[in-house]
Amino acid sequence: MNFNNIVMIGCGKMGGALLNHWMTGGENFTIVDPALDSAPSGARLVADIEALGDENFDVVIVAIKPQMINEVLPGYASRLAEGGYVLSIAAGCSAQRIARAMNGAPVVRVMPNLPAAVGQGVSGLYAGPEVGADQGAHASAMMERAGTVVTVDDEDRLDRVTAVAGSGPGYVFEIARAYVAAAEEQGFSAEDARAMVLGTMAGALAMAMEDGAPDLETLRNSVTSKGGTTAAGLAALNGDETLSRLMRVTLQAAYERAVELR
Repeated sequence: MNFNNIVMIGCGKMGGALLNHWMTGGENFTIVDPALDSAPSGARLVADIEALGDENFDVVIVAIKPQMINEVLPGYASRLAEGGYVLSIAAGCSAQRIARAMNGAPVVRVMPNLPAAVGQGVSGLYAGPEVGADQGAHASAMMERAGTVVTVDDEDRLDRVTAVAGSGPGYVFEIARAYVAAAEEQGFSAEDARAMVLGTMAGALAMAMEDGAPDLETLRNSVTSKGGTTAAGLAALNGDETLSRLMRVTLQAAYERAVELR
């Protein structure tokens, strides 16, 4: 089946970021959002479901707040074409809840992260038990337009993706912020400190992501001479495993909160 006709319910910050990449695939997109003034070129924008007439859609994308699900989604159950599926990016809303509101329709639930806005996202994808192979493949292809896709077998694993990748940009930004602040305390201007820190992080990550790159421990050791400056810095950073323990606690806290919100 070709999933060419797609309706997107809601188009906030994350939905809009993804839509810009989704639209590179050639499908036809209709956005239903009363708060939106304009849509990306090539997409149709309507204010409410009544404006859709009797049109049916191959994919219904759920991009509204979870508290709106029970009120808004049932109206779209009859709009899903035979063989179609639901793609949800509604955070904290289970596939089962979405399926219930959509009269038992197949549901693919996705947890994207913020770098999807620049095509460098990492998204977790869970396909419910009613999702067919062609539906799952299409959903995965859609998400790959915005970055990397990690497919998981259950929603508990999706909550763990949320802890690692969904919330992950926040951890990276905070680490970078602290790194820049420390560089400023070494006497550098805010501009120079930011340039040095972000450039160093970007360069190191580029090396780690090269095809055939060694593991992270080997890369770390390759710039660490015995008794040198890097060794001294690393001993202060994680010599007693404080950083390693902190990262474990960080991910566990985010995972537990994701479970609470499920």
